Amino acid sequence: MKLLYRIGFYLIGFSVGLVFLTFILDKKKTEFNYGPSARVKSNLLKKKVQIPSKLLIENETLTDSLIYFYIKNGTINFSKSETKKDSCNIYYIEITSDNKGFFKVANCEKTLNILSFKEL
Repeated sequence: MKLLYRIGFYLIGFSVGLVFLTFILDKKKTEFNYGPSARVKSNLLKKKVQIPSKLLIENETLTDSLIYFYIKNGTINFSKSETKKDSCNIYYIEITSDNKGFFKVANCEKTLNILSFKEL
């Protein structure tokens, strides 16, 4: 068999395999979080948010969905975060969308506690 035919058959089989793999991984909602920031964001987004009443009074527009949006689109500053704690790690998240600002969250086992919130 000629080399050109072999390469052609290989490419056809490889492309069919990629199509099947794409369909399988698309249905499973698979995520590939390789970086530390992506892993922390994925963990934070799975938890229930608890906002203290003091912060709700200061920021009337603060909601759970807004916090999730800021986590998803924000940047985690690991140099200002406290990640070596035993109970709840504290993460400093900078808001990088239209509104500039930052907030601190305590990542506990089952909940996500908002410690401070500041929009500039």
